[in-house]
Amino acid sequence: MADVPARPHVVICGPASWNHLIALDELPEPVPHMQFARRAWHTVGGTSAGKALHLSDLDVDVRLWTSVGDDADGARLCEHLREAGVVVETVDSEQTEQHVNLMADGGRISLYVSTPSPPTDDAVRAAAGAVGAADLAVIDLSELGRLVLDAMPEPRTPLWTDLHDYDGTAAFHEPFLRAADVVFMNDDAVEDPWVLMESCLDRGPRLALCTLGAEGAIALEADGTRHEVAATPATVVDTNGAGDAFMAGFLAARLRTTSVGAALDAAVAQARVAVESEHLHPALAQSVSPRFL
Repeated sequence: MADVPARPHVVICGPASWNHLIALDELPEPVPHMQFARRAWHTVGGTSAGKALHLSDLDVDVRLWTSVGDDADGARLCEHLREAGVVVETVDSEQTEQHVNLMADGGRISLYVSTPSPPTDDAVRAAAGAVGAADLAVIDLSELGRLVLDAMPEPRTPLWTDLHDYDGTAAFHEPFLRAADVVFMNDDAVEDPWVLMESCLDRGPRLALCTLGAEGAIALEADGTRHEVAATPATVVDTNGAGDAFMAGFLAARLRTTSVGAALDAAVAQARVAVESEHLHPALAQSVSPRFL
């Protein structure tokens, strides 16, 4: 990486949500029926919130820009993030994003109950200005993120983005991919992740990484260098946010070392922190309690 300050400032722009998680013995069939939950709880969700929580834990100077409504869910969301050490800059929304996640045996169905309203032009300019003043920025897939990309000043701040279950063709992902220096994804939508990463690098990024669940992760540099890392053994409680923790662990390590291999080791170690907690990060457990049924 290029030279960065001793404690670089990172801005993350994208989703945070207040979620209802429901653990089931098995995911429901698409027919009318009744099912009993094993347990249920409310907690912080959202891909940008997850990254910010783990970067804060890793002593990175991070600030989260996210859309939040003036409602009870938004108040809870911000309260728990701030209690966990995350600096939050809110973008006004008509409502706070909320999901209901049904989970069983590692599988998940996410129901989007509410989504943010479009940000104002002033809010987009403010977020873009914060990104422009950062040493590094993470812009996550979202309407806010797309608008901030368009408004980012030149020369652009080094940008990382998370493409999630990208299949190589989704149009919404394209501007995020082409603007990024480093891209992350998972292998949920592809048969050959090496081919997917190579196609991503052909469009501009210099490094691509793909998580493989229990199989670990792989990385491909622009010069063709390949890297592989096994997953760290873990007692899995909840897989929500594992990819965000992985990305945060890699980013924090890369800010302190030039070795992709060492950063991959740090990334899988940080992913373990997420999967062994019923929250995006264990720091939330001090203020958010599960309800057992």
